[in-house]
Amino acid sequence: MNLSQIPRKQIPSMASLQCFEASARYLSFTQAAEELFLTQSAVSKQVAQLEATLQTSLFYRVRKRLKLSAAGAAYLPEVRKILGIVEDSTLHMLTYGGDREILSLAAHPTFGARWLIPALKEFYDIYPNIHLNLKDYVQPFDLAKAGIDVAFIFGGGVWEDIECIKLFDEWMIPVCHPTFLQDKGHPIKELEDFKHYTLLQCQSRVASWYLYFSSQGANIDNCYQGPEFETWSACIRAAEMGYGIALVPKFLAQEELERGTLIIPWDYELDSHGAYYLAYEAQSIDIPRIKKFITWLKSHLANMSALESEKKE
Repeated sequence: MNLSQIPRKQIPSMASLQCFEASARYLSFTQAAEELFLTQSAVSKQVAQLEATLQTSLFYRVRKRLKLSAAGAAYLPEVRKILGIVEDSTLHMLTYGGDREILSLAAHPTFGARWLIPALKEFYDIYPNIHLNLKDYVQPFDLAKAGIDVAFIFGGGVWEDIECIKLFDEWMIPVCHPTFLQDKGHPIKELEDFKHYTLLQCQSRVASWYLYFSSQGANIDNCYQGPEFETWSACIRAAEMGYGIALVPKFLAQEELERGTLIIPWDYELDSHGAYYLAYEAQSIDIPRIKKFITWLKSHLANMSALESEKKE
């Protein structure tokens, strides 16, 4: 049943719900009144009005103390949900201010932490009145249903009713702790040597090790075996701690490689045959905040490309 099917006079007021929740928590109209800065009679009246609306008793008295009725006990968690939603929504709006737009973005946790958040600082400096709301995702999702303006997605770049801007390709590399091979006493001189080691698995790319070996003409029996981790960050951290060898996107492990906390034990990079894309609904391109973000992103990517060219020279 939706609100349009209920007469307005039968929809409880927020005041009555607050009075009921506080009274149920303290089992006292007096203590509820103190918390809500109301009189005891005002709280009692609000609860009575709520009971009249619901056509059922929410409390009964036992030796001058309140007790929840069966209906009251069933209604209480629902009321708390309603009050919680109102509170969360209010706090959510208070973070923005009247002159701000809200841009909702979604990205895989590792991609968000290691590439997107550092890049977004530039956008935030240019458009301080656009409030960034960044959400993590691991599993696929529907942009519209999730309330997301733009998402950063890995794949082939073709999704129904979705426009995409390519960011960059992905290359996979094996990484491990600098002393890992030495500690195990078995250097990797050929691909077959990988069978002596624990291969760390990322749950979102279960076939990565198989593709890594098969693209080099090898068949390693334990390519699907090993501890599983939900994110690339967890795989990278596990490799740093000496759990085994992880196969990860090269750009996501760049910090650890530069610091020397990870090394590349086998010099071969796997082309994932996929890329990272910015994705947004085609009809949303004219929304000002999204248009600004896309314009900024294209400029940012052009600057990145120019810097890479300078490094090669």
